[in-house]
Amino acid sequence: MEKIKLVVVDDHPLFRQGVVDALSLEPDMTVIGQASGGEEALDLIQTLSPDIAVIDVNLPGLNGQQVAHRVVQAKLSTRVLLLTGYDDLEQALHAAIAGAAAYCAKEIGPRRLIQSIREIYKGKYVIADQVFSREELDEWIKSNMRDINRTYSEPGTPFHPLSKREMEVLSCVVRGMSNKEIAMLLGISHQTVKNHVTAILRKFGVEDRTQAVVYALKRGWVQLHDDDEQSV
Repeated sequence: MEKIKLVVVDDHPLFRQGVVDALSLEPDMTVIGQASGGEEALDLIQTLSPDIAVIDVNLPGLNGQQVAHRVVQAKLSTRVLLLTGYDDLEQALHAAIAGAAAYCAKEIGPRRLIQSIREIYKGKYVIADQVFSREELDEWIKSNMRDINRTYSEPGTPFHPLSKREMEVLSCVVRGMSNKEIAMLLGISHQTVKNHVTAILRKFGVEDRTQAVVYALKRGWVQLHDDDEQSV
């Protein structure tokens, strides 16, 4: 029997090992690699050429959607299944647009995860608890796009609506820094920081910094306690 070759990517070792253990029990599957971050995941995929990569959306460095997008852009054969702790229609659409073959909530049980892997191994797509052909997925994306009412400022990268500088400011906000501290760190004026924060709130459709942080964390665009600069 030809086994489905998998890599598993998650920055929480206990969760990652649980997924690996569950998949390793299946007679038609073999886990050939593990990673904890987005850049490492890309290296692993390029080196090992797995059939399927099971990847957490919220990763340090590149997030899962960005990894999926890079894999598709590079025309790699690996199909990406994204796991998320925050399942909603907007992010499911972004995952599909990014090129993910599946988008599943972390709350799903091992059986459903394994079933989803087998479906996408056969060439199907599993999004929003539905199994699609490529044509059916395209139609689903088209019919739901009207529900996405935010303007994204970076064409071709629909994974967050912020510019590179705004992402730098947001990362500082996540770390609890004041506008004055952000201005000193980034070498820009206090007013410029205020302008960036205002733009972030407007693009996210939220009212304050706390809501902006929660919004970004839920979507895997930034991480708590990550001192590294986040960029796309």
